[in-house]
Order: sequence, then C-alpha cells, then structure tokens
Amino acid sequence: MRIPKFGLGTFRLKDQIAINSVKNALEVGYRAIDSAQIYENEAAVGQAIAESGIARQELFLTTKIWTSNFSEEKLIPSLKESLQKLGTDAVDLTLIHWPAPSQGTNITELMQLLLEAKQQGLTKLIGVSNFNIALTQQAIDSIGAEHIATNQIELSPYLQNQSLVNYLSEQQIDVTSYMTLAYGKVLNDPVLLEIASQHQATTAQVALAWALQRGFAVIPSSTKRENLISNLKAQDLKLSVEEMQMIAQLERNGREIDPPELAPQWDE
Repeated sequence: MRIPKFGLGTFRLKDQIAINSVKNALEVGYRAIDSAQIYENEAAVGQAIAESGIARQELFLTTKIWTSNFSEEKLIPSLKESLQKLGTDAVDLTLIHWPAPSQGTNITELMQLLLEAKQQGLTKLIGVSNFNIALTQQAIDSIGAEHIATNQIELSPYLQNQSLVNYLSEQQIDVTSYMTLAYGKVLNDPVLLEIASQHQATTAQVALAWALQRGFAVIPSSTKRENLISNLKAQDLKLSVEEMQMIAQLERNGREIDPPELAPQWDE
C-alpha cells in the first residue's frame, strides 16, 4: 500500500467550509484527504465523506496525533476518537504531527504506541511529520524504517529541504510535501510565471508539478472548486530538466511554519 501522490489538505478549514471543500474535492476526483486532530475538522471531513456517497474503500484518509495525546494512556484512545469523528473503522495513515522535543517527547515510546495502533487495525500505515534527520533516525531505531510510510514536511520551491529529502530517500521513506505553495508566496515568482507561460499553466500547477516530479506526495488545500480542479491538473504537467533546474535555484530556506514549542532543530 502506497501513499497517493495527490491529496486534499484541510489545514485551517473548519465546519461548513471544511465540509464544502471536501465534498467539492471528492466530486472533482480527489480520493485522498489529509486531516489532523488539532485541525478540529475530523467530524466535518467525516460528514463530507458520508454525504458524498463515495465508498470508504475508494478513499485514503490521513490523520495526525496531537502532542497532548503523546502518552500510553491517550494515544490509542485519541485515535479511536478520531476514527469515530471520521466515521470509519480505520484510517489509512496516522502520523505523529510534531515531535515537540522541547516538551520531552519520547520518540521511541511514541513510535511503538503508533505501531501498536497499526497492529490493532486502527490504521493501515503510520509515519511522522515535521521530523528532522536525527528524530527520524530515532523513529527508525524504535520500530524500523519499513514501518514508517512517510515524513510529511513543509516543502516548497522556496524551502527544498535537500539534506532531509536525501536522507528519507536513502531510508526509502516517502516524502509528503505540505505548504507546497508557501502560503501563496510562490504564485507570483517570476521564474514560475515564466515556466507557466510556456505550458499555458498556472504557477500553482508548476509548483505542484515540480514537487510531483521530485517524487513527493502533495496535499494542497482550497475552498474554491475551480482551484481544486486546476490543482489536480498539475499531475498532467511535465517540466523539462532545465525547468526543474530553474526551480531548484529558487531555494531560500523560506520556512513558513516554525512553532518553537513544537519544532525540532531543522537540518541545514
């Protein structure tokens, strides 16, 4: 079982806005939905799926364990609560949302609890999010790389995370790129605009196509149906070697999300 290369992100979407976004996405062809406990939208995602009429087995659902549930007493019960909200017996992927090293997180114990959840049939795959190389290695040392499906990290043309990406590739752990459009900052980039004009494409499609051609999974979000449709078309866009190299030059360590109480020390 592999992680779909294209999914819908739901960060910052709540209540009816989340329901509408997910329903629209499912109607136009999305089949992977990324949620999280801290997003407070799992019930909305579950409602949208139920109202869509699409069979559960056709979908790939992801959720993430929040730091307040990082204990033996809370992790598995919190996941069961997430399943109830999502209206499913099991999700396809469960991630540790942030490593939160400043809170004294025991990565070894956490990964073993996550593996137990997998063994109980609550989730088909498990992984991590926002882990640097050192913490990913701790996770591997705890349960083995073969059990870690992905590391979901902030990654865009402005933040290419090359050392971490190389490490994950060596470990055969998939990369999931979130914030691929850098909160929209890349959309007016002159290089992306130039490439987009050559393909009669949008800059969003170019940025997403770049990530897909790097082998990353992407989970862009949108509340607009036309943008949901447009983003999907990135899968049909093929960038040349020269264009990929042009985008590689855009690296500027442009991190958008870096909460000090949750984030690790990022790799150079």
